[in-house]
Order: sequence, then C-alpha cells, then structure tokens
Amino acid sequence: MLACMQELEVGGVVVGTDLGTSKAAIELAASHDFLWASVGLHPNDPSTSSGQAVGEFDTAAYEALAHNPKVVAIGECGLDYFRSGGTEEEKEKQKQRFEKQIKLALKLKKPLIIHCRDPLRLVEGEASAHEDMLKTLFAYSRELANKDLVVVMHFFTGSAELAQKYLALGCYLSFPGPITYTDMYDESVRVTPLEKILAETDSPFAAPVPHRGQRNEPAYVVDVVAKLAALKGISAEEMAAHTVTNAQTFFNLPAVPAHAGQAGLQ
Repeated sequence: MLACMQELEVGGVVVGTDLGTSKAAIELAASHDFLWASVGLHPNDPSTSSGQAVGEFDTAAYEALAHNPKVVAIGECGLDYFRSGGTEEEKEKQKQRFEKQIKLALKLKKPLIIHCRDPLRLVEGEASAHEDMLKTLFAYSRELANKDLVVVMHFFTGSAELAQKYLALGCYLSFPGPITYTDMYDESVRVTPLEKILAETDSPFAAPVPHRGQRNEPAYVVDVVAKLAALKGISAEEMAAHTVTNAQTFFNLPAVPAHAGQAGLQ
C-alpha cells in the first residue's frame, strides 16, 4: 500500500481517532517522509451504542503526543449525532470534549480536523450536528478570522448552502470518495474556492469509483482529485498542485517530498 502511494506520488496524513491510533499514526509517519500524523479523539470512540460512556479527552496525554514533529494537526474530533448523539447527555459530552480539542489546537497552534455527521432523520425541534458545529465555531470567529484557529471539515458531503456557511467562517473543506459516484455534492465542490479544497480517502472506507465496494486505500485519492478537477474544469495535474499547496498551507508542512505530488487525509 505504501509502495503504491510512492509510485503514484501520493502523500497523506494518518489520522488518529483515539489515544492508541494516535500513537500508531505517529509511529507510521515517523518511518516515511511522505506521511504525517494527527492526534485526536473521535466523537464515537468509544461508541455509546456499545453501552459504554463517551470517552474522556486526556488533554495532557494528547498534548504530549502533539509535540512530536510529525504531528501536524489535532483531530479527528467533532460531533456525531448519527451513531452516539441519541440523548442530550451524549451530545453535551461530545461538545465538551470537542471544546477541549479546540483549545488544545489553539494552545499548540496546530490546525483542527473536524468530523461532523447528522442522523439520517432529524428530530423536529432539535438542533442538528452541523447546526451545533456552526454555533461552536462561530464562538471562535475572531480566532478563525485571525487564523489562530485553522479548520478543515473532514469528509465533507454537505449541501452547497452548508459549504458556504463553513467557508464564510474560513474553514477548508475536504472532499472524499462519494463525490465520484453521485452528483449530490457537485455544487458543493463548485462553490468551494480552489484555495480551500483538500482531497481525502478516509481509508479504509468509502472507496471512490472505480474501486467502489472495495477496501479504500490512500492511493485512491488520485480518483478523488480527478473528479474535483472535472467539476472545476481544470486538469487533474492542476488540481493535484492545488491540493498539495493547500495541504502545505493548512498543515504547515516544512516541505512536500518530490514523490508526494498529491495529498489527502487518510
């Protein structure tokens, strides 16, 4: 898998979703100059659907990991009302630990990788995950405007209207495999400025066409980039250049090796 990434000139960020995977992400990234890591606690880990309480965020432990030079972001963190936001108590716990990770990102001056997912059916009168997310981020409008807090909405598959709300706050949007097999997100891509677009695979999930239904791999980000290019009316090479430049800017990468011609969140 790593050899394939090198052959296709793909670089990536190995995303931590709890303390264990954050440590593993650092170990993997340390062995390869085209990989970097993030450290964070996902809103569904552990999942309340398993009968466990939502895990607490150990700020000191994650901060210690984040000082590793290979760590370029905090996250994946955020709000998920699809799997474990069934009660107000669960939602509140998610918000509390998300706030802790925002504060850690601000303290360490590292960008934030955000996960936000709504249930399939919204309950009338209840705020959606995206509504709560926008409210939370709006409270940091000054930090976002000053670029003290830099944010990417990971696996963005929202409407163009939603995209514009996040863009208005200064967020980057990272587009995944599903954009290659549905036109539902075409307008979202079109309204996103080239300088705010990142590409990702979210391996091993949601493989793009022509690999749909298979295990996803980081190298398949080339197919996501090709679709982004088609929607933007530019060449795949030009789109790849934008995703690399945006990744360098967003993650404050010291340099992208010659064999990392495309970049994405893995």
